[in-house]
Amino acid sequence: MTEADEHPFSAAIRPLADALGAELVPPAEARGDDVVLSWEGAEVVAVRLPHLADSLDHILADLRRRHGKELSELGRKEKQMIVRSLEERGAFSVRHGVETVASALGVSRFTVYNYLNRENAAKGDG
Repeated sequence: MTEADEHPFSAAIRPLADALGAELVPPAEARGDDVVLSWEGAEVVAVRLPHLADSLDHILADLRRRHGKELSELGRKEKQMIVRSLEERGAFSVRHGVETVASALGVSRFTVYNYLNRENAAKGDG
């Protein structure tokens, strides 16, 4: 689906799809697990969601873009904030999520677990 001939509804949801790492495809090309969206009674676009593991990679790439540098170059406080944010988004429920995040941050799995434990302990004190 080219952006030039894109339906206005598709154009409106494109930023959301991009943020999720999803792909917009014509409804005729939809597969069983795609989400077909309609506008005013007509099928307009199908959203192909990424696999969970791909979503984590996409989120980490987005964080690199937002910070303007490799996540491993960030300071400890920034890395802790990223771990907290990723936990809220369910990143650590994905298989190998801790390892993937640790690698992206340039820290050990032990460090990521420490960040998580520290955050959970702080929640318990509140």
